Amino acid sequence: MATPDSSPDSAVPSDSGRAPTGARRLEVDLGERSYPILIGPGLLAQPACWQPHVRGRQVLVVSNDTVAPLYLEAVEAALAGFDLHRVILPDGEQYKDLDTLNRIFDALLEARLGRDVILVALGGGVVGDMAGFAAACYQRGVAFIQVPTTLLAQVDSSVGGKTGVNHPLGKNMIGAFHQPRAVIADTDTLRTLPERELAAGLAEVVKYGLIRDPAFFDWLEAHREHLLARDADALAEAIERSCRNKAAVVAADEREAGQRALLNLGHTFGHAIEAGMGYGVWLHGEAVAAGMVLAAELSARLGWLDAADVSRARALLAGFGLPVDPPAALSVERWLALMAVDKKVQGGRLRLVLLHGIGRAVVTADFDPAVLRALLADIAGAGAGA
Repeated sequence: MATPDSSPDSAVPSDSGRAPTGARRLEVDLGERSYPILIGPGLLAQPACWQPHVRGRQVLVVSNDTVAPLYLEAVEAALAGFDLHRVILPDGEQYKDLDTLNRIFDALLEARLGRDVILVALGGGVVGDMAGFAAACYQRGVAFIQVPTTLLAQVDSSVGGKTGVNHPLGKNMIGAFHQPRAVIADTDTLRTLPERELAAGLAEVVKYGLIRDPAFFDWLEAHREHLLARDADALAEAIERSCRNKAAVVAADEREAGQRALLNLGHTFGHAIEAGMGYGVWLHGEAVAAGMVLAAELSARLGWLDAADVSRARALLAGFGLPVDPPAALSVERWLALMAVDKKVQGGRLRLVLLHGIGRAVVTADFDPAVLRALLADIAGAGAGA
């Protein structure tokens, strides 16, 4: 399997430390809070993956009712000898809220777990975000390990320490930065992933090529069929390259003071789609895919991006089975109201991640709002004419 050409990832050290059998290892470089990302098959069942990171005796595994029947037994077997507890949440973005979060706190308090407890987030992005937020809050902060079981979580949400829950008025508006002690990405979990979920994860993979790694974008175009066929080497390569890109950005800007916001390409549009259509109707990756195409279209209308690059982005995302056209059900005013509830808004001005080329993203408020409004009007107009 050919690997992508190298890109400037100097913020991330080369592979270091000993990786368990079959694992690729890289580091998120945050000084004393640095942590490893382990990527490979069969990792959940290897005690060697867990032992360096579980320093107390108490462990609470947080999972959901889809993932737990598949993988909880293997995780608990690998953690045999620890004081194990579990809490199983309902599956779905619609449950990423404060009410469901309280189930984790209930489990911690009912078992009288102390500050040396470690939470294990076994599941996709919703489980990871909620378990991480609970860890950030419980007794003012306890440790946790990310064990992402979806492609989207393995390449994006499990890395970087963003945790939180949704509010009916905005996605991920309640949360905290809280870095995990380790990320264990077992690629075998992708075998049971529904095709729609696999495609949703590939949207975030494409994002890294668009924002900062044009060689990776080229590689994705060349290996699209391998990825859709779940070729193990191709998936491991895509996960590692995505994690290297994200780790480099996080190491340079942990709390999103500047550069890290580039990771939100398509997300302002995408979060508006998710909230406007109802959480769970569109998968996060699906909404981001349509959002990235909108960001590319807006960039082209502003004269910043060639039409050929818009076509390449649209074609690659569509080739992965992702929606590239946003829903036409939202009015212009509804779009703008939803987009205004965004963490990138500063001083009342909407900032967007836009493109000057494939691999050349910027975070900016310096765009003509009339051009944005016209783009949104065309979407709404398409719906009116249907």
